[in-house]
Amino acid sequence: MTFADTVRFLFSLGHELKVVKWDLERMRVLLGALGEPHLQGRFVHVAGTNGKGSTCAMIESALRADGLRTGLYTSPHLVNPRERIVIDGQTISEDAWVSVFGDVHGAAERLLAAEAIDAHPSFFETATAMAFLAFAREGVAVTVLETGLGGRLDATNVVEHPEVTVITPIDFDHEAFLGSSIELIAAEKAGILKAGSPAVFSAQRPEALRVLENRALDLDVAVRHSAAWRVEVLERDRYGSRFTLAADEEIPIVCPLAGAHQVENARTAVAALSLLGVPAAAIRAGIAAVRWPGRLEHVQAHPDVILDGAHNPAGARALADYIGEFFAGEPVRIIFGAMRDKAVDEVTNTLFPLAKEIILTAPDQPRALNPRALAEMATQLEGTVVRVADSVSAALELAAELDRGSAMTTFVTGSLFMVGEARNCLAVNGG
Repeated sequence: MTFADTVRFLFSLGHELKVVKWDLERMRVLLGALGEPHLQGRFVHVAGTNGKGSTCAMIESALRADGLRTGLYTSPHLVNPRERIVIDGQTISEDAWVSVFGDVHGAAERLLAAEAIDAHPSFFETATAMAFLAFAREGVAVTVLETGLGGRLDATNVVEHPEVTVITPIDFDHEAFLGSSIELIAAEKAGILKAGSPAVFSAQRPEALRVLENRALDLDVAVRHSAAWRVEVLERDRYGSRFTLAADEEIPIVCPLAGAHQVENARTAVAALSLLGVPAAAIRAGIAAVRWPGRLEHVQAHPDVILDGAHNPAGARALADYIGEFFAGEPVRIIFGAMRDKAVDEVTNTLFPLAKEIILTAPDQPRALNPRALAEMATQLEGTVVRVADSVSAALELAAELDRGSAMTTFVTGSLFMVGEARNCLAVNGG
């Protein structure tokens, strides 16, 4: 079986949110058949609505800077599914991917034949099992594990004794599956908390914090808050930030990830790293070296093109704050496409008024919203030119053509699928 064969099979399993089974029994049975790789090594388990991927990336980078062999499991991918499984900062090879896929798929088929499971594991369940197996085979010392959806019933939540759990800011997203209130969503995220494992909480909405703290109290979980680290001497620009985090010690931070929200992500990562005993020098070096593609990522200059997967209301607000702070008074263009199951009205109401030009398009996904339907949402904007392109590549070509007349910064946003396609079209880092 080739790498392409494995990808075709995984996508044939269907849209994750339609086929996912909302319990962990199938994962436990599958991992048991694979030798329980999820019980090997140390784990940092991270949930949240926004910032969890960036926070995971910072934690992993600092652990690696401390000389540890690391695993990083995140989702979704931008271009290539192998991006989900990273060992020592390197994406898993095609050969290694095919090998662990073969073992996981083979185990699933045997379990199906024995009627030990009710269906083949979903895309996310399969990929999660592959990651556990790959990390165990490579002797990873510490794995940083990002939840996919929620936490309580997420496939990653088979980890029994994480060394630290982390919950980044909680906001509205996936309400149909996680609940229609912040309290219900927070309860799902709090499902990763484990008795005996300390937790770090980012700054939260009051209603989310109450749920998290009550759950931690029930489990007798020791909690540290990111706010225990004071942010001092803060300087930010379009490309990142510089500041000092102060608690029992002072740690100067240079963060190459843009946006005010990355300051909170960084101090959350530092709070977790301090619990893990990582020294300040490794924390500084790791955060300074972190990369997290597709989040306020500058991929082209003169004129600038910036990619940002602002796919929910909180992400849109963060992007709007960034544009308002660093591009006030400058004309900007937004290339936008979204999925039908997202809070599109709230995202577009936040972003569209900031743009002089808008190009509406759709990523090559069956759940993508028709850009002509999006155009109807933009008709009330005064002084904004709205255009429609049939594909992400056509939208980028149109923006380049328009820049020959009057160049302006272009933001590609609305969906991580959009960002992934744009990176591919622009051949970012071989994307």
